[in-house]
Amino acid sequence: MSLSSLKITDVKVICTAPNRIRLVVVKVLTSEPGLYGVGCATFTQRPLAVVTAVEQYLKPFVIGRDPDDIEDIFQSAYVSSYWRTGPVLNNALSGIDEALWDIKGKRANMPVYQLFGGKSRESAPLYAHASGRDFKEVEENVRKYREQGYRYVRAQVAVPGLSTYGSRSTSAGGRATWEPTPYCRIVPKLFEHLRSTLGDEVELLHDIHERIPPIQAIGLAKELEKYNLFFLEDPFAPEDIEYFRLMRQQTAIPIAMGELFVNQNEYVPLVKDRLIDFMRVHISDIGGLSMARKLAAFCEFFGVRTAWHGPGDVSPVGHAANLALDVSCYNFGIQEQTVFPEETRAVFPGCPDIHDGAMWPSDRPGLGIDVDETLAAKYPFPEHPLNGAWPAIRREDGTVIKP
Repeated sequence: MSLSSLKITDVKVICTAPNRIRLVVVKVLTSEPGLYGVGCATFTQRPLAVVTAVEQYLKPFVIGRDPDDIEDIFQSAYVSSYWRTGPVLNNALSGIDEALWDIKGKRANMPVYQLFGGKSRESAPLYAHASGRDFKEVEENVRKYREQGYRYVRAQVAVPGLSTYGSRSTSAGGRATWEPTPYCRIVPKLFEHLRSTLGDEVELLHDIHERIPPIQAIGLAKELEKYNLFFLEDPFAPEDIEYFRLMRQQTAIPIAMGELFVNQNEYVPLVKDRLIDFMRVHISDIGGLSMARKLAAFCEFFGVRTAWHGPGDVSPVGHAANLALDVSCYNFGIQEQTVFPEETRAVFPGCPDIHDGAMWPSDRPGLGIDVDETLAAKYPFPEHPLNGAWPAIRREDGTVIKP
């Protein structure tokens, strides 16, 4: 290990919700005045558990360490709890890990993507989210994104009377009710409409979000294959990944998976057996940049492209970390878009620039982003009866479904 005089002197956890989404950012301070790094530790459904993990366990573990020892700090902290992985531990690790990469980039006076080998592309193409109450509204929203320069658009449509993922719809009477069969009937009709009206130039995506029985997901994938989707996302829950072997035998539709993965045992088999085409992990949920860059390199050898999870509950710091990998990885595929509102951009100066359907990196050292602690404090976590947890969505008979 390094004998450098530079040491970690403090670790802060910053909680803020400028867009009413609970974000957790870790700030690692060093013995060099003014030298610090920031990292994303956002697990928006259980943010306070992550705060406790950082403040009570990882902070005393890393204080006094040399911030240059990123790999050793990650590995030793990873096994320090004995039981390993899980979203709480991994997000806490990510906050520290990404902050250390930010510090290393600042010490080298270069962006983190340069530490990863430099640019493989000038920017990271994005996919936008288009939804609607009916086919026509979805089509109109896709056209709006096309006019803004987006080539890739995810399309989701409401299922009448049901609480449909991705379409902002609610069931009759305000109850969160869901049934898979009506959804499986309507989605192929949506893409038939979109291809007939928009043509083949736009790259279309769709997210099942693990909401239907696995055998129905296979049937839906077969029906959608003829519409040439860029990818079909999350056809199965992590608990059902053995179904990917059956799906590969049935259809050549490109598959994206990984949003809920937290453990190497979940994603390594899918990559090595070439059962998916896009890796969709939420970087902070697998432990941060140290783990994600290894996963990206592993995926390259098996023809799997990256498509890191990038919704609003990835903080702007997390998006900057995504972008560092997006522009440096040869096997980059696509990046999910989030356009942060003005309040969020003020809290996080240096938010990645978005224009022409792509996210563009800066040449600032480190991750190129910061957090204004004074402004962040003006946006406390909003009150919520479940403290951020997802409410249950049920079938008509009352059975709870997966997200």
